[in-house]
Amino acid sequence: MTFSGALKLTAKELGIAVRSPIAILFFFFTSHVIMPLIALFSSSLFFADLDLVTGFVLLFAGPTAVSGFIWVSIYKGDKALGLTLILLSTLLAPLIVPFTLSILIGEKVVLDMSGIAISLLFMVVIPTIIGVLINETSKGKIPKVICPGLDPFAKICLILVIAANSAVVAPNIRFDNLLIWKIALLCIVLTVTGFLLSKLTGIVSKSGEEKSISLFFAGGLRNFSAVLTIAVAFFPEATALPTLLCIVFQQIIAAIMGKVMIKKKDEKNKNLNTEYTENTK
Repeated sequence: MTFSGALKLTAKELGIAVRSPIAILFFFFTSHVIMPLIALFSSSLFFADLDLVTGFVLLFAGPTAVSGFIWVSIYKGDKALGLTLILLSTLLAPLIVPFTLSILIGEKVVLDMSGIAISLLFMVVIPTIIGVLINETSKGKIPKVICPGLDPFAKICLILVIAANSAVVAPNIRFDNLLIWKIALLCIVLTVTGFLLSKLTGIVSKSGEEKSISLFFAGGLRNFSAVLTIAVAFFPEATALPTLLCIVFQQIIAAIMGKVMIKKKDEKNKNLNTEYTENTK
């Protein structure tokens, strides 16, 4: 998925995104400061179990999802900014997540820094570098040939990722348990809150339409693979429950929120053309 998106980017576009730090700073403040605080206070109100509270904080302190890049592409957001946010959020996760948990929960988390770094290197960094290099060296010729077939395949990969992650839920969750429903409901509310907060971030930061779309999906989505790995490796089983349940709802919520909160450019152009025709008449 990362490689498919990177094929359409140039080094200049990535450089411009990094040299415009306002949107990036707003993203990190809302996603890695405000949302973990909201998750802490709201989960503390509904659950007395510290492990569950820790699970919610861990979930919303985690890095943004790589799948967000596909949503940015679908809604024609700023791809360079979207990929930059994914790269920075993912690479800084081994520092941000333990620090956030130690401040809000008091847990001292020791992560396998080398293991996480290698995993993220192959998942995000290397595909990005290869994609940009291919685009640059071929002057856009190779992406024009392979992207029409590669883009649909990337979207199929997104479906497979959702299916694979959701399959993890089955052995661990019983939906006849009231506690599970309470956790699921709070997961939905907090995920929607994350999208609304990200929408507000785009408005407050005056980032413009394309950058706001990138902020919207980067701030609303979370990398479940990274969060689940940390939860399973370093915490009791209950800590993983919010992440396991949120896997089921996140992409559905992203689709609904995108449809409700963002108007696609082709629809806008269609409306403008209609208005122009009516005015001409």
